[in-house]
Amino acid sequence: MTLPIFTIVALIISAIVHEYMHGWMANELGDPTAKNAGRLTLNPLAHLDLWGSIVLPIFLYFSTGFIFGYAKPVPYNPYNLRDPKYDPVKVALAGPLSNLALAIFFGLFIRFVPIGNEFLISLLGVIVVINLILFIFNMIPLPQLDGSRVIFPFLPKPLQEFYVRAESFGMIIALIFILLAFPFVSVAVNFLFKLMAG
Repeated sequence: MTLPIFTIVALIISAIVHEYMHGWMANELGDPTAKNAGRLTLNPLAHLDLWGSIVLPIFLYFSTGFIFGYAKPVPYNPYNLRDPKYDPVKVALAGPLSNLALAIFFGLFIRFVPIGNEFLISLLGVIVVINLILFIFNMIPLPQLDGSRVIFPFLPKPLQEFYVRAESFGMIIALIFILLAFPFVSVAVNFLFKLMAG
């Protein structure tokens, strides 16, 4: 029972870091919306979403063995940014790249630090896997995922309009895609895990 609980806690913490970095980057680029809303903090209470942070991860884990979740999106106003066209790309990238950084750090820790405790190694491995999953899925260019905001400024006008219209259905589309794409994501996660952790 220890590992499932740790997995869910690690997911929540990783999702909180993800959202914090969105807010931090926006603040650095001139938008204090997250800071003014009390969201520029690592305090879990400021970021937890009942459905996305607790119900969904627990349901998915115990029904499919797959785990995914999210924290409350950090609010920001792109019109406050110094470059309203391209700064949103930096804000969008900040979240997934924080997950990639965590995965690399703990992956290299497993590879190069002589831990000697298999249970501790498995816990650290969980952190690596969760952050790789968050990184890969959030970089998929689907509405409401960070990947869509990364490519948005570079899309032709008709596609931009499609993305704007699809935002209201974005989470449903993303969840369906996540379940369908999980086998392919697993292959990518396993490859990156071996690359980092050995």
